[in-house]
Amino acid sequence: MANDYFDEEDRSIYKVIVNHEEQYSIWPASRENALGWNDAGKVGTKAECLAYIEEVWIDMRPLSLRKKMEEFNNS
Repeated sequence: MANDYFDEEDRSIYKVIVNHEEQYSIWPASRENALGWNDAGKVGTKAECLAYIEEVWIDMRPLSLRKKMEEFNNS
């Protein structure tokens, strides 16, 4: 028996959001951003938004960790 919910293509529009640690996520475009998250400038299908994140989020470490590691390496 087919499950129509999973067989149906996701036609929702999403936006890419980013937090203060430069971590990315997708969010329904019609909803207000979660607290602490800002628009990253990309709106589109789920696949388009995920492709954008894959392209721009090249270092998945939080910003605070990257800064600490940089300080350690420069000392």
